[in-house]
Amino acid sequence: MATLDITQTGRAEAVHRLERNRLLLRRWLQVVIITLFCLVLVGGATRLTDSGLSITEWKPIHGVIPPLSVAEWEEEFQLYQRIPQYTQLNQGMTLDAFKTIFWWEWAHRLLARTIGLVFGLPLLVFWLSGRVERRLRLPLVGLLALGGFQGFVGWWMVSSGLSVRTDVSQYRLATHLTIACLIFSACVWIMRGLTPQRVDAPPTAHSHLAAGGLAFLALFQIYLGALVAGLDAGFSYNTWPLMDGSLIPGDLFLRQPWWINLFENPKTVQFVHRCGAYLLLTLTFVHMIVSIARTPGSTHAKGAMALFGLVCLQACIGIATLLLHVPIELGLLHQGGGLVVLAYAITHWRGFYGEFRRSPAAA
Repeated sequence: MATLDITQTGRAEAVHRLERNRLLLRRWLQVVIITLFCLVLVGGATRLTDSGLSITEWKPIHGVIPPLSVAEWEEEFQLYQRIPQYTQLNQGMTLDAFKTIFWWEWAHRLLARTIGLVFGLPLLVFWLSGRVERRLRLPLVGLLALGGFQGFVGWWMVSSGLSVRTDVSQYRLATHLTIACLIFSACVWIMRGLTPQRVDAPPTAHSHLAAGGLAFLALFQIYLGALVAGLDAGFSYNTWPLMDGSLIPGDLFLRQPWWINLFENPKTVQFVHRCGAYLLLTLTFVHMIVSIARTPGSTHAKGAMALFGLVCLQACIGIATLLLHVPIELGLLHQGGGLVVLAYAITHWRGFYGEFRRSPAAA
């Protein structure tokens, strides 16, 4: 009997230790997610203010320190004056005007470096202190490696606008943003799995697949939005629901081969982004109706309702942004809204699987 009591006490202590460790990991991941959210928003502001090419050299370590003297500012400005964006678009720009765009890009790069420390150092401490469960080690190290690769992708994107173009390649911009959103989504997924939650019966046998599809579509919409931003497609055809005078505008496939229009024709890219929004709105509505009809009052039904509400709000912000010719405030609100929709879609999807199974022995 005494042996049984000791065993039960040991298991209770193991469970308590596991729960405490998971709480610490959740708090850490929440900080990471908030930092990533801010990083993406500053990146959006950098794009909307055409600031992304103001720093023409990649200095991962030395670049942390901005210019500190007039001579250093002049040197940085002279480097900018060599690229096509200055010679073709900003000829005659003053040093003060250059400082404005420089600070946006510098802030973006500083946040990117900060996220490496915010993620890497606590991970090392948690790992060495035995707080990281075995099943989470490879995913977390993989995210750290992907974050490092993302820094290279960021420079690869910037370099596309330093020699021939006056802006960065929309392909590389979309790649850069999509990888950031993948890291963001993975952090949300892991954090959700570490959160105690009730698991209700799913509305249908395929509801988890539907939720996963909605999460993927939310991510794909962000990718399409990056193409729109890369081509400045949001500054044209600023009417809704009609586009260029009709629901389905003409000249969508003027260029050859036809598929190149999906990436390089601003009209086509904006139209596809609109269609993606309509599709996401429709599918979240259907998912909500099915969830409510099959399991009224369940956590899945409530989650589906919340997701539909967020998508509706995001659609309204997107329409207002378009109609008002993309003011920076609404542009950033729309980008932030996309991240919120993505985060909630991931959370809703993860909810079908419950939290990570407790294992006192593993703890």
